[in-house]
Amino acid sequence: MTGPGDVAPEILDRLRPICLALPETYEEPAWVGTRWRIRKRTFAHVVTVDPDHQAAYARAAATDQPTCVLTFRSPGDEIAGLIGGGHPFFKPDWGADVVGMVLDDGVDWDEVAELLTESYCVLAPKRLAALVDRPVDLE
Repeated sequence: MTGPGDVAPEILDRLRPICLALPETYEEPAWVGTRWRIRKRTFAHVVTVDPDHQAAYARAAATDQPTCVLTFRSPGDEIAGLIGGGHPFFKPDWGADVVGMVLDDGVDWDEVAELLTESYCVLAPKRLAALVDRPVDLE
């Protein structure tokens, strides 16, 4: 990592194949960290939160030390269940359908793939979302 918000290469290496496998997605640097988009809509954003530089993220993730966090979109009926389970999930103060997840040593990468696929489907045009294989329990 070289600056505020930079994400460890091994985290990006896990997220890239998940995000870029979805139709018409692309990756780009965000104001801090990295984001993946469908058209002009961000469906995933990863950043290493440093309380000295990203205070809003740090407050939302309830951390006072550098922590890697992923934000994504979730259907309204699933947000309460994710947040209600506590760590690693949290609710940022922006966007009604935005959920945050701390990416620590205990991350379940299969769950991350499901959540990012669902996030994509929340924002993608219906024609593109229909091309995606979604887990049965998330349809």
